[in-house]
Amino acid sequence: QVQLVESGGGLVQAGGSLRLSCAASGRTFSRNTMAWFRQAPGKEREFVVGISWYGDSASYADSVKGRFTISRDNAKNTVYLQMNSLKPEDTAVYYCAARSGSSVTSTTLQYEHWGQGTQVTVSS
Repeated sequence: QVQLVESGGGLVQAGGSLRLSCAASGRTFSRNTMAWFRQAPGKEREFVVGISWYGDSASYADSVKGRFTISRDNAKNTVYLQMNSLKPEDTAVYYCAARSGSSVTSTTLQYEHWGQGTQVTVSS
């Protein structure tokens, strides 16, 4: 069982930066593929980025490539999302997710564990 708690959301102006953290409990954290999804009001939850078990590979949505960076520290059971050059369209609730499979997938149904989410608001 993995429990996830996100933090680091907030209000930022366009062009600014935020760093989200996702703290995981559970001894199998290092064996989980981790990902960030987001959901804006009135829209479906969408994949943002995912990272493999050992952090050696990551997959990004086209909309965030070159601006967002995912990383993980298995010793701290934490995954991070560094968000730079933020845009108003990045405004959403950001969710951390974990799956026991070894590969990154953008499909929400393949992630077994989810955090409560953290709000990110980017003003223009």
